[in-house]
Amino acid sequence: MAGESFFHEVVGLLPQQNYHDGVLFPIVLSPNPKIAKAVQLTEAIKTNRAWLDSLLHQSGAVLFRGFHVSSASDFNDVVESSGYEDFSYGVGGAGSRTKVVGRVYTANEAPPDQDIPFHNEMSHAPVFPSKLFFFCEVEPGSGGETCIAPSHVIYEKMKEKHPNFVIEMEEKGLISTRVLGDEYDPSSPIGRSWKETFMTDNKTVAEERAANLGMKLEWVEGGVRVMIGPKPGFKYDELRKRKVWFNGVAGRIKDKLNDDPSKGAMFGDGKPLPDDVSSDCRKILDEECFTLQWRKGDVLLLDNLAVQHARRPLIMPPRRVLASFCK
Repeated sequence: MAGESFFHEVVGLLPQQNYHDGVLFPIVLSPNPKIAKAVQLTEAIKTNRAWLDSLLHQSGAVLFRGFHVSSASDFNDVVESSGYEDFSYGVGGAGSRTKVVGRVYTANEAPPDQDIPFHNEMSHAPVFPSKLFFFCEVEPGSGGETCIAPSHVIYEKMKEKHPNFVIEMEEKGLISTRVLGDEYDPSSPIGRSWKETFMTDNKTVAEERAANLGMKLEWVEGGVRVMIGPKPGFKYDELRKRKVWFNGVAGRIKDKLNDDPSKGAMFGDGKPLPDDVSSDCRKILDEECFTLQWRKGDVLLLDNLAVQHARRPLIMPPRRVLASFCK
């Protein structure tokens, strides 16, 4: 069977956005109903890799819905079928995750009643995954949606709203800070301990590994303060020839050791950000995002440079979403 005839593009059933040239965000693909036999997502992806890459390049997000993907093992097969090289979620990652099978991890294990702010995966690190896969193994009862937003649109909207801030951010870069405890904190979205984050219980080794990632450690009671940067608060997307928002300015995570989330980001010279920048950024992200109501079997593919993602609080359990990361 030739090319994209395996797929049927779904239009109009979900509140997709249309940002440029008629390209939808996200692009939604389901099995082609004209094919008599059941369409296997792994086979369809293998046969259509170049075409799917072109869709991802256009939109930044592709949702596969209606395919028979029911387990972590099935999901791992889907990831493998993409041909994308594995990105191991190891040293430096902030989210708490557990490896499930093969290249598959749990999504962030933060308490389900908390939201996870918009972010690009591992934007704080010098090396980050280029593509992300998510899979809904257990459909949420209510809440627990995953929200996605196009990074280039966020950059343009923030430039319109706060032109002076964006200029200063580009000139000075940003410093981000977070506090990691001595032990895992299950109550926080960034609850990994410094031992888990740097994969050692030796402070000297942790400092060396942090330095390799462009991080500086300051030991405090009960843990360590991690300072990252200065780093650019944006990236230039070489493939699409545009600037994209690539930072954690919108994130506000309060936990036991870091009770002032406003200090989570500052200019590269140590100057605080304007008071309204973070709140305005969150408003823009909320206005521009697509909110995915998960269905069992959904597989979501994101370009990590082009798209930020977030999680809304779960209202009615259960919910189980798995993740995989690609170079």
